[in-house]
Amino acid sequence: MSFYRHMSTTGIDKPDKFELIGDVVDVLKDTAVEAVASQAPAVNEVAVAGADCWLPVASLQYVIDAVHSFTGLNWWASIAVTTLLIRGATLPLLINELKATTKMTAMKPRLVEMWEWLASKDVNSLSVVEVQNEIKKLFKEYGSTPFTPMIGLFIRCSIFISSYLAITTMAKKMPSFKCGGAYWFTDLTAPDSLYVFPILTALTFLITVGASCNMQDGMEGKPASATKKIVSSVLAILTVPFTMNFPKAIFCYWITSNLFSISYGLVLKGPGVKKALGIPKIPDQPAATARRTSINPYSVLKKTLQQARTAAEEESASVSAAPTKLSNRSTPSSSAINQRIKPLEKQVKGKKNNKKR
Repeated sequence: MSFYRHMSTTGIDKPDKFELIGDVVDVLKDTAVEAVASQAPAVNEVAVAGADCWLPVASLQYVIDAVHSFTGLNWWASIAVTTLLIRGATLPLLINELKATTKMTAMKPRLVEMWEWLASKDVNSLSVVEVQNEIKKLFKEYGSTPFTPMIGLFIRCSIFISSYLAITTMAKKMPSFKCGGAYWFTDLTAPDSLYVFPILTALTFLITVGASCNMQDGMEGKPASATKKIVSSVLAILTVPFTMNFPKAIFCYWITSNLFSISYGLVLKGPGVKKALGIPKIPDQPAATARRTSINPYSVLKKTLQQARTAAEEESASVSAAPTKLSNRSTPSSSAINQRIKPLEKQVKGKKNNKKR
């Protein structure tokens, strides 16, 4: 006899569902533990890889690991995505560097005129402060400084070196990189035996350098020089044997970075892109001005310094010769005085002898 009513209409002899729910909870618990355990070695690997690295290198390693953990991508794709994120973050620096380079190209004829004036100026009447003030006024007029393009170059070189050290260290110290690739490059810690990655790196590097040379020569209003093309071709050819023993992981960064540079150059060639970014347009130079820009300011400066050095040596020689002339002049005057004094002494001695007598 029961003194209460069951709230369920299914009866009291149905414990199977409760047992099933308990089994599901156990399975979910085990799955969560396995997921955490699977991530723990990766975290430990990154910690070990970044233990002996300096701060920028270790920071890049943790950024790659964060992309890998958040997106679930393989290591090769995580490296590529991180590269795109970093290059995208440096776009303002690239644009600022391009603006500064364009302004320097636009003010080049004025600089050549200043160097010509400096070469024709007499060194003795030349004021260094005056020249410095004129150069400062010129840079201020164009809103640029000679060190502005170097800032972006320094930052990009620092990122390149840090990325190389970070990825190569991860490839050496993280066992998970052995299966972090895809297709023929599954093992990211070993060199590419097919040489596909070194060849792709060389080709993309050649295209990147060629596009950069064409962009600079376009700003100067002249065709690309044969010397730049030869140098870039030689560097691209040397890239293959130089990088053939590198681990595949580093090529995931290099090729992605080169493709980003190529895309960046193609976008800048689009109509209205430079105007939208505020990049000034360089006016066409007349033929006379173009011929004058062939003057090398360093040779002019060297010539001016040689003239200044020669003038300083002549001045020092004249100053050192002045006391010698004075001493030569003083010698005959003293001898003449001595010759006059001797007769007087004889006269005095003669008078003394007469008095004694």
